[in-house]
Amino acid sequence: MTPVRHLAWLLFAALSAPVAAQDAGPRLSHCIAIADATPGVQYIHKASFRDAVPDFSARISYLGHSQFLIQTPGGLSAVTDYNGWIGSADFLPDVVTMNHAHSSHWTGAPDPAIPHVLRGWSETFGEAADRYLDLGEMLVRNVSTDIRSMGGVEENGNSIFIFEVEGLCIGHLGHLHHEPNEEQYAALGRVDVLMAPVDGGMTLDLPTMTKVVERLKSSIVLPMHWFSGGSLNWFLDGVADEFAIVNEGDSEIMVSLRDLPSRPTVIVLQPQPLSDPR
Repeated sequence: MTPVRHLAWLLFAALSAPVAAQDAGPRLSHCIAIADATPGVQYIHKASFRDAVPDFSARISYLGHSQFLIQTPGGLSAVTDYNGWIGSADFLPDVVTMNHAHSSHWTGAPDPAIPHVLRGWSETFGEAADRYLDLGEMLVRNVSTDIRSMGGVEENGNSIFIFEVEGLCIGHLGHLHHEPNEEQYAALGRVDVLMAPVDGGMTLDLPTMTKVVERLKSSIVLPMHWFSGGSLNWFLDGVADEFAIVNEGDSEIMVSLRDLPSRPTVIVLQPQPLSDPR
């Protein structure tokens, strides 16, 4: 099922809830179904990736480049844009997502012990990938976008992955090369926490990335794919009128739906691969 067909099904399900409740079809995506919800209180505090995640929360750790670790209260974990190395810690995630615009965003030989490997491209060149993984406490789905390739365009070569955890809608833009169209924006739904590449050229130019970020109106934006203070600071300067900026040197945050900031906020996390204390 393509993302657009997913959306059509979800809208139908929302209009026929009594029937859908008896159906064995895929679980309703609350990120699309309640895209107009706007909670807002206070937010976040940091913790170790080995500590338990509190109820109704998700922990997000920035491992580096475009890799984030997302963890749930029940112990599920996912790593975005997995390239085969997440640090020295003896740790395997339950889910990894990948995009193949560059080798630093995927691996052809993921550890076979990883239960769920979700590639952001289709086995058939140019077709949209169709990923919809429901693990109960975590729902992972994708919206396909195009990438630049060999001087041209590979249609549907990238995926924006959405992780639905404890009522939160967490979006990872992957190696985004163009602004999503209206259909893709609709398929994304609400995005409470957005991981956005801000390199300024290898993915989107910064003015367009700023436009995407402002369009999605996420409560929290986590910059990624920055290689110097230059592009990061240019991005921060570009959104400073619309977003609060938090840059306290942390590498991870704890976030819950009830504690999202009342003002949209960019939180700069410092890259830190996983390691255990010696």
